[in-house]
Amino acid sequence: MELDRADLKLLEMLQRDGRATVQALSEAIHLSARATLNRVRKLEASGLIEGYRALVSRRVQGEQISVFAEIALKDQRQAVVQRFEKRMAASPEVIACYVISGRYDYIVRVACPDLARYHELINGWLDDASLGVEKIVTNIELQTIKEFAGFPVPRQ
Repeated sequence: MELDRADLKLLEMLQRDGRATVQALSEAIHLSARATLNRVRKLEASGLIEGYRALVSRRVQGEQISVFAEIALKDQRQAVVQRFEKRMAASPEVIACYVISGRYDYIVRVACPDLARYHELINGWLDDASLGVEKIVTNIELQTIKEFAGFPVPRQ
């Protein structure tokens, strides 16, 4: 799908505020509300807009720690990798998991009520030989400077 300036502006605006009204969007791109709605639906249907969600404040969970765990696997066979990734995807404490290059295979962001729960979680990963975890290096988040708020939308 080829995107024009109006499509890019819609993507930028909706990423910033998924509840923006069609009227506000149409005014920003200088098209009718009907034409704007058709463009948004086309962006959704093409998969360029994957969905909408509410960003819930961390305060809802109460006190939580956020940890970045660098994880190296000792076994790179596909079955082991798939088991590990499936476990990460199924764990509610894992809020992000990325395959990376370099010394470690993954960076996993974990949110837990306390360090005791985090240790319990990673000990479970280390003790489960089928996951093939060799090493976990823990980095505790001390302060958030900027949280992920979406990918930059290219300028035309």
